[in-house]
Amino acid sequence: MEITRLAKRNHYEEIIEQLKRLILDGRVKVGEKLPSTKELSERFGVGRSTMREALSALKAMGLIEIRQGGGCTVIASSVMEVEMPELSSLRMNRSTVLELIEARKALEVSNAALAAEKATAEDKQKLQAIVVEMERSIGDDQAGERTDLEFHLMLAQATHNSVLVRLFESIAEQMERAIQQTRRVELYANRSVSEQLYQEHLSISEAVQQGQPDQASQAMRTHLQHVESILTKYI
Repeated sequence: MEITRLAKRNHYEEIIEQLKRLILDGRVKVGEKLPSTKELSERFGVGRSTMREALSALKAMGLIEIRQGGGCTVIASSVMEVEMPELSSLRMNRSTVLELIEARKALEVSNAALAAEKATAEDKQKLQAIVVEMERSIGDDQAGERTDLEFHLMLAQATHNSVLVRLFESIAEQMERAIQQTRRVELYANRSVSEQLYQEHLSISEAVQQGQPDQASQAMRTHLQHVESILTKYI
């Protein structure tokens, strides 16, 4: 398999384009396995995390299948076989997605701070239980999506402000869809991303547990900026 070593490190778009072209041109056929992540990262001259990110994007395109411990197998050989409804939805609704991100920042950064001030012992216990379940669900798409939404809803409820809860609920369906699309694009199979998302929620929860509004709002801002960076790569 011919691979051109990258002149610019960590340029995962170039990796995607090279591998995609090898597959679509038939130089790597359906059913064939790609070299290991370690070998690919060495041949491209990038780190393994960058290589995993590129492979995750190829899986999101429907070109390869990633199996735990089993490497990557080509499953489609032409553009006609590739369907990307999640990516198309994001691109078609770019302005809506960007507005949703802005709304989440405005609402949830404030929610985190207020929750740190007003959360009861019961609220904190519920929030902590969700975080524990989040850790257990790393790598599980459906459970990850569910616990993510539950966490943000619980945080809104911990503000004990009915208006903020209703505002959150008014965008919950769109937010859940965005979370689902984000995770599908970035891939739960990319364990490092799932673990980072868990750590971000853990930081928010700990700040709320300790009654630290400034730290809670900053942790939420960091989390949403991460989500934004994932989304905006595809819109």
